[in-house]
Amino acid sequence: MARIPEWMYRQSAVIPYRRGPSGLQVLLVTSRKGTRWVLPKGVVEPNLSPATSAAKEALEEAGVRGPIDDEPLGTYQYRKWRGTCTVQVFAMAVEEEMADWPEAGVRTRAWLTIGDARRRVGEEGLRQIFDRFKAGR
Repeated sequence: MARIPEWMYRQSAVIPYRRGPSGLQVLLVTSRKGTRWVLPKGVVEPNLSPATSAAKEALEEAGVRGPIDDEPLGTYQYRKWRGTCTVQVFAMAVEEEMADWPEAGVRTRAWLTIGDARRRVGEEGLRQIFDRFKAGR
């Protein structure tokens, strides 16, 4: 297996959110294989800031746009490519939701309460970030 460059272990994600009739909701998408619920996330591209990269992933993976908080909510880690990825997570107030988006044929998206989203994600560190996000909104 080829060696993975160190910069690929630096990632960013976004918690897209909105206020619906039932209160605060967050958007999750399925993984590419459709087996897990995840946040829009990806490698921080060398020419982009973590927040800008997270916004790009939100558009590509979930078909949403909106302003992103300047400061991350926190970070979590997970294992991938025989190493550990560190993910900075930002909040995004969704202003636009596209009916068609680049990965629409690959991913499903769902608006959920924070509690439901927290139960669906696999990483404990991400669950803790959901708790901080909820407390701050």
